[in-house]
Amino acid sequence: MKSLDSVVLNRRQLVALGLGTSSALWLAACGSNNAAPADKPSEDTGQKQEALTDEQEAPAVDAAAFDAILAKGPVADDAAIDASAWAKKIKDAGLLRVGAVETSTFFSLLNVDDQHYRGFDAGLFQLLARYITGDETKFSNPVTQVTSDTRESVLQNDTVDAVFATYSVTEERQKKINFAGPYYTSQQSILVMKSTTDITGLESLAGKNVAVQSGSTGPSIMEKLCPDAVLQEFTTDEEARLALEQGRVDAYVIDNTMQMGAVAKNPSKYQIVGSVFGDIDPYGIGLPKEANDAVEFVNTFLTTIEQAGLWKELWQVSIGDRIGAKDAPEPPAIGVFK
Repeated sequence: MKSLDSVVLNRRQLVALGLGTSSALWLAACGSNNAAPADKPSEDTGQKQEALTDEQEAPAVDAAAFDAILAKGPVADDAAIDASAWAKKIKDAGLLRVGAVETSTFFSLLNVDDQHYRGFDAGLFQLLARYITGDETKFSNPVTQVTSDTRESVLQNDTVDAVFATYSVTEERQKKINFAGPYYTSQQSILVMKSTTDITGLESLAGKNVAVQSGSTGPSIMEKLCPDAVLQEFTTDEEARLALEQGRVDAYVIDNTMQMGAVAKNPSKYQIVGSVFGDIDPYGIGLPKEANDAVEFVNTFLTTIEQAGLWKELWQVSIGDRIGAKDAPEPPAIGVFK
């Protein structure tokens, strides 16, 4: 897609996306009140990100390489399927019903030309479809599109079997649904217009009108770390960014993975300022609360693809190759959400 064909991601911005590697791509945190990653020295917190420019380009996902990863995905044996009522129901139906998004640059993007979903989350749900049914194409296409406000409801009303949507795990959400994983981590960051000069970080948001997404972790984090900001909640990422473009808000705060995707598609329009902040945000795969065996089954799937090297291959194709990062990060420990 042409909108993905221009983006600059410098070394500090790779850090901000959570793309830490053994060669010192560490995730930056800001301030002593924020949780720092275990592999990040605490004295390095407060490292600043630099604004994006248009000097380099990140290509779209290599479709052939992406599809080759899916074709290598493992398939669960009959005994594993029969041991999980959740998985057996999907296998018998011949289809994994997926809740996801279609516009996340690095995680789940629908290619309008070939109607294929590609990205890190998209690769995971197609690998899970293969793991259960033996065929990576056996998922609901189109997917059920979700927002931060609808991710729990589509699981609670049995519209989908699983949700893959950069889904932050919180105690409140765990009361309503189950989570497998985590499979990724992120933090919050600040998006402003490219012309903005008076907002340089979290401390600059006091007294400012700040967009946050309802149902996301952004509102509670902002209330804790910057209580003087004037928050305006929006239902979708697109609505929040439109308010930013129209000047109805001064900045937008949400998971940095989403912010980087917005900048990737509009490098001349937006910039990310300051340091990432807030607690480390673990992303989980949303599962129905009543499906007690689903978590163990999906965690086994995640462990299997990690051990096979497919997690890192998928990250490299979906994110690393597109931003010039040579080494994939280590996946987070499965079952550890804090």
